[in-house]
Amino acid sequence: MGHDISSFDQSGKQVGYVRFTAGDLNASIFYKLFDANIYNAGVSGSGNSVTLSIPQVEKALKEYQQLNDHDFLNWSPEFLKWQRKEILKFIQGCLETAQKEGEVKLVFY
Repeated sequence: MGHDISSFDQSGKQVGYVRFTAGDLNASIFYKLFDANIYNAGVSGSGNSVTLSIPQVEKALKEYQQLNDHDFLNWSPEFLKWQRKEILKFIQGCLETAQKEGEVKLVFY
């Protein structure tokens, strides 16, 4: 079990991917960034999708940039650094796609 979140462009091509283990409490931070708590099924995503506009992704990026390390469950400094980098990369990829196409689709498995 785990949270596997993918982003897709309008042609259906996967443009981003991020994963959280079933017990990773930082997954809830990720869902909150995208106002997507309804897609959090606890130990995994719900299997549903949402299409986000440019302003919605910009909001997620802004909220992410306001987070500090102490906002995350700190497993180890190295892991936290890696995980934060992966989250940022995912958000930036979503924003790039939304800016090109007007929207980006997220699927929560």
